[in-house]
Amino acid sequence: MKPQKKSAFRFAVCIDNHGYPASLERRKLYQVLPDSEAKAHGQMRIIDESGEDYLYPAAYFITGIRLPWKQVREKPRHLFSHDAVLRSLRKAAGV
Repeated sequence: MKPQKKSAFRFAVCIDNHGYPASLERRKLYQVLPDSEAKAHGQMRIIDESGEDYLYPAAYFITGIRLPWKQVREKPRHLFSHDAVLRSLRKAAGV
C-alpha cells in the first residue's frame, strides 16, 4: 500500500456483515482509512472490532456520514473513555 497524506477522519456505517459476524456489527459506525488500491477493487479499509484495519466490501457500508463536531467537543471527557469509536471522534474533534 502506498503512503497516504494525512486527511480528516472518515467514518462509515456498516449495513451488512455477511461473512464477518465477529468483525463487523450492523448499524455501527467504523473509522475508514484511505486506501486507493482497495477502492479500485470495490473494498474499503476499515478499523473493525479487533481494533486493526482490514479490507471489507465497500457495499457493506454507507459513507458520507456527517457528525455533529460541536456536540462532540462539548461532551465531558469521561463519556469517551470506554469506547474506541467515541475516543476517535474526540481525537478528530481536537478535544
